Amino acid sequence: MLATFLGPIRACKREYLPLLMIYFAYGCASLTGIGESFFVKEELNMSAHMLVLVGVWLSMPWNIKMVFGQLVDSVPLWGCPRKAYIYIAAALMMTGSLLMVGLAAKAPWLLSIATPNEIYITSAFFHVVGMVLQDVVADTMSVEVVKREGRSQKEIDHELAMIQVLGRLAVAIGAFIVTGLGGWLAHVLSYPALFSIALIIPIISVSGCFFVNIKIPDRKPVIPKILLGGLGFALFTVVMGFSDIPYSQEIVFLVSFSILLILLSILRKDITAKELRVIVASSIIIFVFRSTPGVGPGAQWFMIDELGFDPLFFGVLGQIGIGLSIVGTWIFSKAVAEHSVAWILTWLTIISFILSLPMIGLYYGLHEWTELHFGFGARTIALVDTALASPFGILAVLPMLAMIAQHAPRGRAGTWFTLMASFMNLAVTAGGLGTKYLNKMFVVTRQILDDQGQVLVAADYTQLGDLLIIVTLISLVVPLCTIAVCRKQL
Repeated sequence: MLATFLGPIRACKREYLPLLMIYFAYGCASLTGIGESFFVKEELNMSAHMLVLVGVWLSMPWNIKMVFGQLVDSVPLWGCPRKAYIYIAAALMMTGSLLMVGLAAKAPWLLSIATPNEIYITSAFFHVVGMVLQDVVADTMSVEVVKREGRSQKEIDHELAMIQVLGRLAVAIGAFIVTGLGGWLAHVLSYPALFSIALIIPIISVSGCFFVNIKIPDRKPVIPKILLGGLGFALFTVVMGFSDIPYSQEIVFLVSFSILLILLSILRKDITAKELRVIVASSIIIFVFRSTPGVGPGAQWFMIDELGFDPLFFGVLGQIGIGLSIVGTWIFSKAVAEHSVAWILTWLTIISFILSLPMIGLYYGLHEWTELHFGFGARTIALVDTALASPFGILAVLPMLAMIAQHAPRGRAGTWFTLMASFMNLAVTAGGLGTKYLNKMFVVTRQILDDQGQVLVAADYTQLGDLLIIVTLISLVVPLCTIAVCRKQL
């Protein structure tokens, strides 16, 4: 037990600091998340379907990470290729925060340029691009910092897996620190003041660069097919985003999927046949697991309007959840490093199904029954469910990251990591599309008022129960069937 506890601590090294600070800042980026949810609900007239739609588009920068990967691998800037990109990304994130401050303050000069919804989406875009770029640099360094000379492949693979564990712990610790604080700040501060505090996040992300000299391996030339293919795809995505072509998101998804498969095939020569078989089977399992649809914002609206959850309580829930996810990741770090993707995701799928049931129960009045017979209500059920579910949250990501890191070709770490990560992030886009269609089939609306306080859209949660049940069943059956089919190849 002591060895399990000390494992992540013993694995830490000074040269990990720059990448861990980026991951830590990524976790801290949720500081304004609760306040932003309430701001969008109260100040912007965006429907559940519209929010899901925006979410799908904002996932696109993650799907073209190969462009950033090629730049980070092969195009140095100002003589310090890693640091330069970290600074550029921080500047983009600060721009996004400043736009949110202006929007919340209703700055006349800003509102004269664009509508509130457009400003919000633009701010989110700057944030996403900045985070994607820093994530690419951190992922690249997570492979480069491992010393390989005079070591067995098993030792190298173990360290690569442990770096991914440490990275997720850094994300979780950052989120744990700010989540409860974020709920309290959203309760006591104005929206402009809250969004101003977010300006500290980019500063955190660059702080690790001041204490460690980042060593870069021999630079390899750009792979034109990957760079041009990624840039072409980025241009295609932008054009489709501003077009009125029907099913534009679906077209972008299918084109993305095809392009990524082609670009990944270019790096196949650096991988053995056995490794390729394992990578393909593992990738299919992880892709399907990550592409299962979600409920959408309707569940949170229900908890706010019908269950009376406020920002402070969401902050408590978030902090408990993240704190226990840190404990779970810490305890299960050895299991993640030693077990297969199929083994880990089988258990996570089953556990996730079981822990989805309380939310369905809350919709159908479970809290009323428990309060009558046992004296506790919705908040206690939500707290217990969060406490049980949280230790397994981060574990779903770790098998993917460990697999990518362990098979990354030398000198192409950034490109390989971004291509594989883009492919896996495309699964999130697929899940967003599934969520969008389910929200069109099962319509959930919150109350929207005009400037005079008149009801524009009435709250309607009558179809939320069916939506919760469908999403829960899909998230159980589809991954388990996929694992059963692909397991023999692992």
